[in-house]
Amino acid sequence: MRPGPLALTLGDPAGIGPEIVVKAWRALRETGPAFFVIGDAQSVASAPTTGAGVVRTISSPDEAAAAFATAIPVLDLPLRAPVVVGQPTPDAAAAIIRWIETAVGLALSGTVAGVVTAPISKAPLYAAGFRFPGHTEFLGELTAAASFDGARGPIMMLTAADLRVTLVTVHTPISQVAGQLSVQSIVNAGLVTAQALRRDFGIATPRLAVAGLNPHAGESGGIGREEIEIVEPAVRALKDLGVDARGPYPSDSMFHAEARATYDAAVCLYHDQALIPVKMLDFWGGVNVTLGLPIVRTSPDHGTAFDIAGRGLARADSLIAAIRLADEIARRRA
Repeated sequence: MRPGPLALTLGDPAGIGPEIVVKAWRALRETGPAFFVIGDAQSVASAPTTGAGVVRTISSPDEAAAAFATAIPVLDLPLRAPVVVGQPTPDAAAAIIRWIETAVGLALSGTVAGVVTAPISKAPLYAAGFRFPGHTEFLGELTAAASFDGARGPIMMLTAADLRVTLVTVHTPISQVAGQLSVQSIVNAGLVTAQALRRDFGIATPRLAVAGLNPHAGESGGIGREEIEIVEPAVRALKDLGVDARGPYPSDSMFHAEARATYDAAVCLYHDQALIPVKMLDFWGGVNVTLGLPIVRTSPDHGTAFDIAGRGLARADSLIAAIRLADEIARRRA
């Protein structure tokens, strides 16, 4: 048994969050897993696919399960002022942040099984003073004081089809990636990844493939020395710690079908090295999972799509997959 439903934060209400929340509920209302929305009830009610009477405000997560089959349960934390769909504004930032903080608090208390976050847009949050690169780093800060048995994140994992990738650096300019890599950062990412594969994905003896940084994984130092000086020592350290880690491998030959069959997760060194293969394999259904935290957190692997917001065109595949994966992980942890 897992404690309570999943908490789904609305994300940026000017984006496609409200629309995909409604579509996810329509897809899951008969089978579950049950969730409730933390956000602005009016924004959900105004989504192009909502329909009359579909939103039901609740005062407690305990009310969500009973309502879920017939209405979208919403823990209503209203915006200070309405937003215009497709037009992000810093004026919504305080509410968006509050929704995330509320969901995390409920997860830390055990009231909800996990947190699923609809997409946020970083630029309006930055304009309002938000100091974190994104959701992942913010969740790390919000959960930093909570106890956790194991290697600590946050580490970003993306899943699509039969591929799982984790990132050593995340929202780092490519010109700064090499300078931010260290043996310690790669070892920590590997430890957190192996731990999550066992705990959250049910893989008893996980296998990791670690990517190189340079073309051809440095060509024995001929095209860069990061593999020799940083990545190879990190792989050896992971092996010494009991992790089945191998590499560094050239990233251009790590992601075809035969290669994917040889490992359970790829540890990648920078953002696009990891996200390009994920989105090539399953652009619509990829899921972002935050590893190494005392709470369960997933999200869709896409952004706010302001250009199509309010037009009924957004696909909810990734959000639905994120909700299902959060439920699976919560059940395994329980």
